[in-house]
Amino acid sequence: MPPATKSALIIGASRGLGLGLTKELLHRGWQVTATVRTASKEMGLEEFHSQVTLDTVDINNRRAVDAFVERVKSHSYDVVFINAGIGGPEGKTAETVTEEEMAHLFMTNAISPVRLAYKLLPTVKPGTGILAFMTSILGSVATDSGMFAPIYSASKAALNKLTRGFVADVKADITVLSMHPGWVKTDMGGEGADIDVATSVKGMADVLESKAGSGKHEYLDYRGKTIPW
Repeated sequence: MPPATKSALIIGASRGLGLGLTKELLHRGWQVTATVRTASKEMGLEEFHSQVTLDTVDINNRRAVDAFVERVKSHSYDVVFINAGIGGPEGKTAETVTEEEMAHLFMTNAISPVRLAYKLLPTVKPGTGILAFMTSILGSVATDSGMFAPIYSASKAALNKLTRGFVADVKADITVLSMHPGWVKTDMGGEGADIDVATSVKGMADVLESKAGSGKHEYLDYRGKTIPW
């Protein structure tokens, strides 16, 4: 018998890494549900119409999140990947950032992803399923990388800490991955970045496929290399 088709839910797939990962998994034959904040016809997914389902959700909007979770609650995904996030106030420091900018950044990059993870946990296949968070090496407290973009870095460090708390709290029979995509040429990463989207998402897809069933919580880059917390 042919292997069963794998399925993924990608939260935040309108562009950049989220859209790239969606396309990579579709090319591998996966069924993918991809979410955006607002509907768009410019995603280039027409050739995959039989494999992809598009939905809308703003992870900071509790009412929208509850409605979305209701729509997908009967699904069982091999991978749920919470990618949604923002770059935050560029060039700001703790001295210059406003309260509103900081609140929006931390809500979007740290609080809302973990809050959503609690709600989506029942949709992750027990045993072999993976719940993944898009973080960054900039969130590693053990390295000096957080010296760059300190406010954004702090939001990813907060995401990492909250994710570890989530894993300890739920004690679920799944794999949890905190993933650094590399420094990627996206709107957020800029043209001077090290790698392109295709390289990053291919690596992350390989990692996702290799880690199914590990049952661990790991902080990895797109090559599967462990990053110190």
